[in-house]
Amino acid sequence: MAHNIAKFEEHEVDGVPRRLCVHRKGATRAFGPGRAEVPIRYRALGQRDRAGGHGDGVLGAAGDAGGDGADVGSTCHGAGRQMSRHAALKLQQGHEVARKLEDRGIVVRAAGKKTLAEEAPEAYKSVDAVVETCVQAGNLGEGGRLRPLAVMKG
Repeated sequence: MAHNIAKFEEHEVDGVPRRLCVHRKGATRAFGPGRAEVPIRYRALGQRDRAGGHGDGVLGAAGDAGGDGADVGSTCHGAGRQMSRHAALKLQQGHEVARKLEDRGIVVRAAGKKTLAEEAPEAYKSVDAVVETCVQAGNLGEGGRLRPLAVMKG
């Protein structure tokens, strides 16, 4: 799912349908059931989404019926950083991150060890907590858990 994009979409504003340019930065679309933009296969359930957790489990979910209000059908893209790249580099080296992930059966490919250190799972929030917040806000439905098989960092 794109998470840095601007797109023209139809949304209701003060009870009036309007064509808006919606810019999602670090967020992704999560239209609820019945929206014409959602592929027919998923229209009854809502927009499919995956919230990544940088080494943690990934939750598959669908847009909630209430997700077309003030949030204009948007929800989280993933866990989000809890520390800067600079702070993450001080936490551990890239080869340590690779070893920890590989010990969990996750295949790791990275452009360099520094890139991997910047993206260490510990640098990110708990995907469970982020998804729970989105579910409580009404812009994401609960989904199942997927286990990461590979991590690729460019």
